[in-house]
Amino acid sequence: MEITVVGGGLAGSEAALQLAARGRRVLLVEMRPATMTPAHRSGDLAELVCSNSLKSDDPGTASGLLKAELRMLGCRLLDAAAAARVPAGHALAVDREAFSREVSARIGKEPRITVERRTQVDLDLPAGSIVATGPLTSGDLAGAIASALGEAGLFFYDAVSISVSAESIDRSVAWAGSRYGKGGEDYLNIPFDEATYSRLVEYLLSAPKTEPRGFEETACFDACLPVETIAGRGMDTLRFGPLKPRGLVDPRTGREPHAALQLRRETLDGSMYGLVGFQTRLSRPAQRALLSMIPGLGEAEILRWGAIHRNTYLHSPVLLDAVQALPGRPLFFAGQLVGVEGYVESIAHGLLSALNAMRRLDGRGDLLMPPETILGALQRYLATPGGRFQPMNANFGLLPPMGGQRRERRLRKAERSLAAMRSFLQDGI
Repeated sequence: MEITVVGGGLAGSEAALQLAARGRRVLLVEMRPATMTPAHRSGDLAELVCSNSLKSDDPGTASGLLKAELRMLGCRLLDAAAAARVPAGHALAVDREAFSREVSARIGKEPRITVERRTQVDLDLPAGSIVATGPLTSGDLAGAIASALGEAGLFFYDAVSISVSAESIDRSVAWAGSRYGKGGEDYLNIPFDEATYSRLVEYLLSAPKTEPRGFEETACFDACLPVETIAGRGMDTLRFGPLKPRGLVDPRTGREPHAALQLRRETLDGSMYGLVGFQTRLSRPAQRALLSMIPGLGEAEILRWGAIHRNTYLHSPVLLDAVQALPGRPLFFAGQLVGVEGYVESIAHGLLSALNAMRRLDGRGDLLMPPETILGALQRYLATPGGRFQPMNANFGLLPPMGGQRRERRLRKAERSLAAMRSFLQDGI
């Protein structure tokens, strides 16, 4: 039986490759490039539209632990990411275009996958289908989902960071190095003294912004707040967020600066750097003026403007079942659409959705990963009603508690997670 996957982003691409690897024929439906979104720039599959970082690869971090769990399950897109990796300390960062081309090529070479370039406008889909259209789901399909579920779902806004040409960065100001010396010289760091930092914050509070169209409310996910929104929460808020100086020692002074901006390589050839955590919805002239106030970026060439766009996700604990399928119907929703936040989290949910779609079609029980794992914890978060539901990243707070100091607790949780996963996989999936 052929399984339909709607959406060729991270979750949909991973789901399609997982299904094909297990002998299933797949119809992958993707609306781009005929129908584009405000954030995408190409028709390539698995295009990254925000940061180029898939976060830490250290299993002592929640993101690194999630990757370790996924590798145990044979994750396909993490393999593709390794082929497009760029230096970023202990983080797994990729050349965006190279990564998308790699995923597109792998799907194109898979004889069990057929790709159709068209827009899916309704939920008239065969049993076992997976809808992984992401936060920028087309209007027609979003309307069909809202109609089927009896609720319009939830909306929030996401912001994109500025990227600049590497050769236009003043290297007499920026120095190379990673926080706490981890990862060598993979980042460029720009120091701020107190006066320069204060002028930047004051500008962010008054600079002209672009206004989102078609929506009345700009409710941003907390982990993707524009810098101007963060600045509005207090003079020092940016210094404890994207401009935190902790662990960055300026080699010219031997001290941590008052604040610091990090820039991360975004291409394999090192020609483009992104301003880490510097999402913004300022107007383009205001972004140009903003860079002129940042030491070392006064003459920077902007290759990718900051932007804000609508994101959509479902109130999954209320609308969907334990594996994010429609109650009573084997139609699955996957990735950011169900309320996971982050590239690797989306990949992870696509993988799990593929496994559960096959199990439902085969008449087997649902696959719920052990609660001690990040995968299992995310599944349970998406299925547990109560409180304010917001998109969730991988984090240790989702795991069952353990005693001990913070660093010790994290390491013990990671060890427990991997042991639980190994034990779980002994019986096969």
